[in-house]
Amino acid sequence: MYHTRNMELLAPGVKVYNTRNMDRLASSLIDLVGFLNSPQRDDALLREAGVSLDRALFPLLVRLGVRSPLGVAELAGQVGRDPTTVSRQLARLEGLGLIERCEREADRRRNAARLTAAGRTIVEAITAARRRLLSRALADWSEADRAALADLNRRFADAMISFAAERS
Repeated sequence: MYHTRNMELLAPGVKVYNTRNMDRLASSLIDLVGFLNSPQRDDALLREAGVSLDRALFPLLVRLGVRSPLGVAELAGQVGRDPTTVSRQLARLEGLGLIERCEREADRRRNAARLTAAGRTIVEAITAARRRLLSRALADWSEADRAALADLNRRFADAMISFAAERS
């Protein structure tokens, strides 16, 4: 059974179609976030990658592997941490030789961080490990289903980022 609810009371002009699907989506996202934020999952990924690194540091390293260079405030916003905490964690990564500080072209007064060659090597190992783990988890899915999942997740992430940016 499909439910349609007019959400005019919450936000004028907003209609939510098929609330059952919205509720299923929200439930699956809650499960995924819980799963992905689990320290055990981080440990398993690092183990699979053959990387010995404090699990508090590796999300910063991976994020810098995707988008680099990044300033402290930018990185903190992307990983959902306080800028002071991120600054300390970046200092630790720098001490390990995995990142280096650089000037930002747009604002030379503010430093940014980027991966070193050693940092890129670790990010590549984590990426390969993530691919192996996802391949195992989705082994019984068809190639078309895996492609659709990737496409829809990218589309959803882009929509949520855009939605949040419009309201900032």
